[in-house]
Amino acid sequence: MSIFDLQLETERLILRPPQVQDFEPWAAFIADEESARHIGGVQPRPIAWRAFAAVVGGWHLQGFGFFSVIEKATGQWVGRLGPWQPEGWPGTEVGWSIAREHWGKGYAPEGARAATDWAFDKLGWDEVIHTIAEDNANSKSVAAKLGSKFLRMGWLPAPHDAKPVEIWGQSREEWMANRKKESRA
Repeated sequence: MSIFDLQLETERLILRPPQVQDFEPWAAFIADEESARHIGGVQPRPIAWRAFAAVVGGWHLQGFGFFSVIEKATGQWVGRLGPWQPEGWPGTEVGWSIAREHWGKGYAPEGARAATDWAFDKLGWDEVIHTIAEDNANSKSVAAKLGSKFLRMGWLPAPHDAKPVEIWGQSREEWMANRKKESRA
């Protein structure tokens, strides 16, 4: 089975490796100032293409990367999320970025739960982190919904090293304990 046959499903979402048809909504998403504010800022199409290709390349090189998040009901691309660890990253991250028109629907925590399960179960990670800008209250809320907590301040590699980021996260053991509590509730 190819990594590009991989698909995770949640109640409302399909998570799959990016495909070429995802570039148009990706480019629109990264051109939106508010959507791009905490992920490096607005990118013109040529730079967006390179970032998109880097995510696809990560799947080939590492066997994981951001998933394209597809809304089941419409088939629409609504964002990107999943395991992420480029060179120099401060840990094994599950990150999320949802297009602004889909904020407030709960897609980030829903998709991140499935991606975190996959990272622990299939990738064998011992810890999942989330790198979050200090002023990004929405991402801190998503992290807390996942059971993550503030761990430490840290730095991203260049060119994103202008200011420190908060590193939130949890261990595999903490994740499993939280998932067990959820299933009993």
